[in-house]
Amino acid sequence: MKKGFLIGTMIAIAGSTFCYGQKTMQITLNLNKSGVKVSPTLYGLMTEEINHSYDGGLYGELIQNRIFKDNEKLPSAWSKLEENNDNYSIGLNHQNAINKALTVCLKVNVRKEDKNAGFYNTGFWGIPVKPSTTYKGSFFAKASGTGSSPIKVSIESNDGKTIYASAAITLNSKDWKQYTYTLQTDDNIKETADTRFVIHTPQAGDYYFNLVSLFPPTYHHTPNGNRIDIMEMLKAMNPSFLRLPGGNYLEGDKFSDRFNWEKTIGDLSQRPGHMAPWTYRSSDGMGLLEYLEWCEDLNMEPVLAVFAGYTLNRDYLEAGPFLQPFVNSALDEIEYVTGSLNTKWGKIRAKDGHPKPFKLKYVEIGNEDGFDRSGSYDGRYAQFYKAIKTKYPQLEIIATIGGKDNLGMREKLTLQRPDVVDEHYYRTASEMESDANHYDDYNRNGPKVFVGEWATREGSPTPNFNAALGDAAWMTGMERNSDIVVMSSYAPLFVNVNPGAMQWRSDLIGYNTLRSYGSPSYYAQVMFSNNKGDEVIKTIGENDPTQLQKLSKKELDRGLTAKEIPAVFYDATKDSKTGTIYLKFVNTQSTPEDVKINLNGVKKVEPKGTLIVLKAANKDDTNSIDNPTKIVPVKESIEGISKVFTRTFPANSISVLQIETK
Repeated sequence: MKKGFLIGTMIAIAGSTFCYGQKTMQITLNLNKSGVKVSPTLYGLMTEEINHSYDGGLYGELIQNRIFKDNEKLPSAWSKLEENNDNYSIGLNHQNAINKALTVCLKVNVRKEDKNAGFYNTGFWGIPVKPSTTYKGSFFAKASGTGSSPIKVSIESNDGKTIYASAAITLNSKDWKQYTYTLQTDDNIKETADTRFVIHTPQAGDYYFNLVSLFPPTYHHTPNGNRIDIMEMLKAMNPSFLRLPGGNYLEGDKFSDRFNWEKTIGDLSQRPGHMAPWTYRSSDGMGLLEYLEWCEDLNMEPVLAVFAGYTLNRDYLEAGPFLQPFVNSALDEIEYVTGSLNTKWGKIRAKDGHPKPFKLKYVEIGNEDGFDRSGSYDGRYAQFYKAIKTKYPQLEIIATIGGKDNLGMREKLTLQRPDVVDEHYYRTASEMESDANHYDDYNRNGPKVFVGEWATREGSPTPNFNAALGDAAWMTGMERNSDIVVMSSYAPLFVNVNPGAMQWRSDLIGYNTLRSYGSPSYYAQVMFSNNKGDEVIKTIGENDPTQLQKLSKKELDRGLTAKEIPAVFYDATKDSKTGTIYLKFVNTQSTPEDVKINLNGVKKVEPKGTLIVLKAANKDDTNSIDNPTKIVPVKESIEGISKVFTRTFPANSISVLQIETK
């Protein structure tokens, strides 16, 4: 709201401020008494296979459709080098299975020697070619005929005129054999994704290929690892947990399409992949162990969601004997994560390369079961809860009845009260801002809350700055109430911005084949997560908010429109060990806001502090793949801080003010 809208004063409701005139706003931080603790797991990550988040995104694999199962009839993403050359052909073959996972291969028939015979893969919108880069690859192959069959693998320009890296391989077996190779680019080439991966088969004969793979350098040099630039962006968020393996991706459209964790572990040659719910197949290269190692790489805790007998096509199993196999599978999955080497699944995890058990505190039963109108979740949840708590009493169990914008359903579980309930909110900026005090009046005697999916959905493919303002307003409310909101995670996390890659708009981090960038909402997350503190400070606006919290929304709306309330948002926390105060201030107005800040209960205040500001000239402004740093936080040292001081916060801005006290 613009200043001067109404004659009067300014009132604050639990960190949300309604502007009524030109009087300077005041915020009092009461440090005389200890506040509620900030949850150490308040900010984390949630992701799933959507928008090519893994295949074509975080997961390092560069070859699309590497086991030839993406299309039952055609070798999707694979083509002949010369489409009109009748001397050779390529096609799917179902008669030469390697094992139960690798059942479809690519057959190449070369009738007579032909230097132009071969085929290529387009990758995920190209192969990222960079200078001085080592690529490691492998494939299973066999060849007919006598003697050996030399072939060449290479990364080439799409017109074939430029070869960026190549290697010669001799196929020396008529039976399936795995071959490895290395491709090295020169230091003088320019970055490009106008490329393809090529296998040249010039000699006459029949060739068979399966599990064709190519990896660039990965984060921490991990085999079958993750893309470096995106992992570094995640590290900058300082996340405390990863909710895995995701939302709808856990359930699948039908039972056969669920995230069947047992088929995602072990060697890649044992992973058949599966149809994911967002229109394309998942390679399952990002399997259960890779999720856990991702957590390890970023010092996060896993929040493990287990399949609970309900699918997206609304098929489900009632509680009872038919559900029990899935309960048993969940128990086995937990044992794979946490079991010692003396357990069956702990031994298998060790065989897969990770002898040490992983830390696990939270297990989530299903996903968005508030959409299950059959009423079966109460019984299904209770069956899982009892079995898990019996074997693992230390674990905290999360119920998923919150659903999307579905309030009040957490009270509907009658058979077994959850430890935590998962709630989801996808809204506009004005909706987020008007509900920023959502958790102020929640029952503190009920279950804790995990805001497992939330986002302000404005902007595409990634959010604009108005969405970041809505996000930040919402985060002030979650942070202020982190005695009950123990975890939160924005969703979706990733989007490949190439044409045809996106299924859901407004995603936190965008990327193409070569580059990645953070949205304004991403930088808001970075600011909050890295300036969290461990204790909430009681804050009071110019008028005592306790006299105003009882007002109904109808009363608050008198004389005001939805777009005009609230105008600014804030909360404050501190680090009890260092004395640092973190005051977050969100100004959604088109004018600066002068704020008088009172620090009650401190002995000494350092006159110098730090201010981090994220702002934009217009709320529709955003970042993009071509302009990735248009809106980024700016950090500066400031002076003039005392027990009582005034600070002006810019229009359309998100600020974190760090104050040093003793």
